[in-house]
Amino acid sequence: MPKDDARSDQPVAAANDNAPVLRAAEVDAALTRIAEAIGRHIARAHIRALRAANDNDPVDED
Repeated sequence: MPKDDARSDQPVAAANDNAPVLRAAEVDAALTRIAEAIGRHIARAHIRALRAANDNDPVDED
């Protein structure tokens, strides 16, 4: 009966051990663009809500 805990000469590699494809700077830049887009979307939603609350703008009669 072979030993179960015999060690191999090759290191064990995880099945999901993928090499990093993107550099950290590229990831940071992408996350910054996403955060800016989310911030703009939230700001637009707040501005629309403020405008909708006061829709009786005076009419200029010339």
